[in-house]
Amino acid sequence: MLKKIFELRQAAYAYQPGENVFDSISFDVVAGESVAVLGANGSGKSTLLKMLCGLLHSQAGSFKAFGEAISEELLEDDRFAQRFHRRVGFIFQSSDVQLFTSRVEDEIAFGPSQLGLTEQEVKRRTADILKMLDIGHLRDRPPYRLSGGEKRKVALAAVLILNPEVLILDEPGAGLDPKSQRWLTHLLLELNRRGRTIILSTHNLEMAHTITRRSLVLSEDHRLVFDGPTQQVLSDRALLSRVNLIDEFTHEHDENRHIHLYTHG
Repeated sequence: MLKKIFELRQAAYAYQPGENVFDSISFDVVAGESVAVLGANGSGKSTLLKMLCGLLHSQAGSFKAFGEAISEELLEDDRFAQRFHRRVGFIFQSSDVQLFTSRVEDEIAFGPSQLGLTEQEVKRRTADILKMLDIGHLRDRPPYRLSGGEKRKVALAAVLILNPEVLILDEPGAGLDPKSQRWLTHLLLELNRRGRTIILSTHNLEMAHTITRRSLVLSEDHRLVFDGPTQQVLSDRALLSRVNLIDEFTHEHDENRHIHLYTHG
């Protein structure tokens, strides 16, 4: 039997009273899955991911992670929160939100240094992750001086060094050039192949097609309208159009009728 990582049951969240993002949303994620959360801008993708990684707390219903009921009070316990965030790594849409030190090596070493590891072990882990992501040449650079793709690599390194079981990424391809997007895609596929659970939000259908096997689709009124194979939903143009992930328009050219498909990405 596959181990459940997350269990969300009739969960609700509102930033302001009476202005619910979610009224009642339910689904499970099991170990080793690769899941895309698809939806147009404003559909609630980022909010949902932050609920899964403990940055926001369901205001109704229930949320379990690794078989344990998770509450705001529980995550206020420093020891529990530390264990939880070692197991669940989160990559923000904007790397600038995540990076705060003046040197790349210090940025990557910060997480393990907070776990009480020896200085030698922290240095070993840092060297390993610098090599794994091929960013050793950035070691002494200030993160704020890096390109968008380089910042994303450093942000990933700062999370991966903790060896999380689950990697949650909010719009991971946003702002990346094609080469950096290809690098990121290969990395996520390899991490999933090695057993990491991958959950990512995106409105980039090509990225969802390449990386994930399951998709959760959110409508613009914040409802979960599809939960199933990524291949299946990507072939359902009616649904994708209804949730504003694609648009089609028809025109005539040289007496031929053409349909153009646009993806919002």
